[in-house]
Amino acid sequence: MIGRIQIETILKENRTVLSKEFFTPPYKVMNITEDRKALSLILMLMSSSPGMLDHDEYQIDIKIKKNSSLILKTQSYQRLFDMQSGAVQKTTILIEEGGSLCFIPHPVVPHKNSIYLSKNEIYMHETSSLIWGEILTCGRKTKNEIFEFSKLQTITSIFINNKLAIRDNLLMQPAIITPENIGQLEGFTHQAGMMLHLPEYSKSEIKSMIFDFLKSETTIRFGLSNAPGNFLVVRILANGAEILFSLLHDIGNKCQNFSDVC
Repeated sequence: MIGRIQIETILKENRTVLSKEFFTPPYKVMNITEDRKALSLILMLMSSSPGMLDHDEYQIDIKIKKNSSLILKTQSYQRLFDMQSGAVQKTTILIEEGGSLCFIPHPVVPHKNSIYLSKNEIYMHETSSLIWGEILTCGRKTKNEIFEFSKLQTITSIFINNKLAIRDNLLMQPAIITPENIGQLEGFTHQAGMMLHLPEYSKSEIKSMIFDFLKSETTIRFGLSNAPGNFLVVRILANGAEILFSLLHDIGNKCQNFSDVC
């Protein structure tokens, strides 16, 4: 199945509205904004499919026009079923001057023998704001499918003023490199990544806030890294998806103190 989503937002009378919307099965886009006077538009990506199948290809294109703000949510976990060739999801995002995006999707759950490639390209202005999250799991623990997928790869490239600022390439092939090994996940089964760009505020202040929030969590391991410009990268390891999903959303919500992104 080939699925497509196109979303474009504009700022109108000090609130963000859709200027363009297009989607094909299995996708649907729903406006779940409660406060219609708020700056940010909140959209949910919904899917009638139980997950991605072999040869599936999804393309998501998002354009956030000048000074508009989008919060994007997902409906449920992204399941990847048994495959021979693999499935691909490509996301291209443009955030214009003063625009903002917050996207923390549900975790990806690769079933046995699944093959998946996710390619994300984000083009931003130096005044744009971004909160971007990603959660990858070991598979279905309750089915004893722990790291039994064939290949899982996510590539995220972020450009500031058309210059590459961050490229994150995560590749897992359990049959070649055991994920539990030293230098890999080291006993943990789930991982989360987060990239933040809040240009109006001090990166060190945001970094301190996140560190103080996460340091009391005894069941996780985490690290914070400075990236070019005003970017901050967060990595978290855990043994469950729910805790990571909750932590990323808590971080996003705490960033309300610094920005109107999330």
